[in-house]
Amino acid sequence: MPETLAGPPTPPVPMTELLAREELGLRLIAGPAAADLLWVHTSEMADPYPYLLGGELLLSAGVLLTDPDRYVARLVEAGAAALGFGVRPVHDTVPPELVAACERYGMPLIEVPPGTPFTAIARAVWGLMAAARHRELRRVTRAQQALATAAARPDPVPAVLHQLAVQLAGRAVLLTAGGEELHAAGRDPDPEAAGALGRLARVVARRRPGSPASATDALGDTHLSAYPLGGSDGLVLALATRRREAGDHTVAGIAVVLLSLLAAPHQGAAGADRSAALVRMLLGAAPDEVAPLLGEGPWTVVHARRGDGTQVDPLTAGALGAALGSALVDAGRGADAVRVLLPGGREAAPQPGWTLGASAPGPVTALADAETRAARALGHAEATRAPLSVDTPVTGLAALLPPGPAAEHARALLAPLTEPLAETLRCWLSLHGSWDRTAAALSVHRNTVRQRIGRCGVLLGVDLDDMDVRTELWLALRQG
Repeated sequence: MPETLAGPPTPPVPMTELLAREELGLRLIAGPAAADLLWVHTSEMADPYPYLLGGELLLSAGVLLTDPDRYVARLVEAGAAALGFGVRPVHDTVPPELVAACERYGMPLIEVPPGTPFTAIARAVWGLMAAARHRELRRVTRAQQALATAAARPDPVPAVLHQLAVQLAGRAVLLTAGGEELHAAGRDPDPEAAGALGRLARVVARRRPGSPASATDALGDTHLSAYPLGGSDGLVLALATRRREAGDHTVAGIAVVLLSLLAAPHQGAAGADRSAALVRMLLGAAPDEVAPLLGEGPWTVVHARRGDGTQVDPLTAGALGAALGSALVDAGRGADAVRVLLPGGREAAPQPGWTLGASAPGPVTALADAETRAARALGHAEATRAPLSVDTPVTGLAALLPPGPAAEHARALLAPLTEPLAETLRCWLSLHGSWDRTAAALSVHRNTVRQRIGRCGVLLGVDLDDMDVRTELWLALRQG
């Protein structure tokens, strides 16, 4: 068998398209009609095997044809796609022995009429290839634009997978090295195909020297492929499609690059210092001891939820952190909201598809208080249907109160209230006494809000409809 060479930089041409060219007058007289042509070659040698690369439409007038059976067997062994036999001047008709051999070996045999030059056939094939290449480039360009647009969405990883499944008309899955499905889009393959995808993922996720850059397989009429994501911790893109078209590999490669960027960890020198700070705190160090490693403050805590209420995976949460300018993101399992820590006093900005609550910037030693304020701000944003709410520090007349006496008075005034009652009262006052918005912010029923506010009035012995009372209580709650 000849050495296997890389195919041409053009997609193959279905033989049916060539046969459909009426001006050529070609006729299939033996073998299957399904064949892909990679190029055209003309030869009158008795055995052209040494000069074939595979995938050719071999054109011949049979000048030295003496053993049709061996001739066709050698063409099949060389990987030729089809044989075009020209009648006249050597043969008046296609030899019956050649027709029988092509049928026996499954080699497509095309009859070329006397008025059709071989060069006309070659020119037609090259024209069809150029048209196919143009279609492929246009398709890849459209797919690239669609995938890039998806990568800019608030949920980039699921969006890219969805768009990839649309472009390839199949299933796109993001798997861990162990085969765990993180995201998927497109129609579900049958269980056998899903299992095969998992096995392919394990093959390319090994990350050993000599490991393949991709892996492919076929299960019936389903084409399977897997690509490792660069810079990620064993993540693999797996695809299952019903058809395999020119440009599919290129489109998948574009998606691999985008997903690798979206899933790659960003750990520079600053990130290493922050990891060291985390380790020290876990080992018992106080926050003020590790503050120098965390970098210059102040720090802002952000709480975020998806606007549509969907659960958030670590990759999507990481994309939110990147959009806000921080790699310090917590989207742990069971977390009520994604939490992002913004360094250097960086301000939070609204993000499409998200509802955000942010604390005011503060020192690292006050992160616990900032966490509470960010949670409050998120509840306020959801209650008021705002994309972002910031828990601003005390300003104006309230800031002029002496902090010591003001805080002492606030503690004495609010002493009868439990923490849930005080938080409900604070939220209710911040929302101008709205029962529905307070219920939404606290994720409780509006009747629960009414009961708690009524209880606050009783315990404090005040009339909460009195504006002076509300003002004093609000100032006291702002001291906490």
